[in-house]
Amino acid sequence: MSEELKVWVGGPDDIHDMMDLAMAACEENGFVVPNQVKLLNEIWPALNRDKGIVGIIGVPGEKAQGAILLRICNTWYSEDEILEERAVFIHPDYRAAKGGRARKLCDFSKKVSDELGIPLTIGVLSNQRTSGKIRMYERIFGPPSGAYFLYGTRTGAWKQAAE
Repeated sequence: MSEELKVWVGGPDDIHDMMDLAMAACEENGFVVPNQVKLLNEIWPALNRDKGIVGIIGVPGEKAQGAILLRICNTWYSEDEILEERAVFIHPDYRAAKGGRARKLCDFSKKVSDELGIPLTIGVLSNQRTSGKIRMYERIFGPPSGAYFLYGTRTGAWKQAAE
């Protein structure tokens, strides 16, 4: 199957797959209750290449297996644009499959950053399989530029509280 595996630039027709993946990502990694309207307000412009872009991985013509959402924005202290990763998510059904889906989406983000000529910020905000994700990111992006911490919660906490 990995011969058919492709990464493509998402478009408006991919909205339903993207919303499904976004909700699955929030259920697994969100630490506050997700708002579908806010998710849509981030995803829809990127699917239309308005200050962002979406990379989708899977077999063309079939349901998306994973995606990366990238937005063009500014840091709080500068007018310079950056490419900010909002999420990289591989559906759990495909994590053990061959093909290097997460790596391919990370490579997509590097390519977009290079083509736009703006820096990429990307990281791991997860309490699940964190060490492996960090090792993969170090192989792809090099040494980290800091660390991220959550106080008073854990990723996935909102979902666990709702159950």
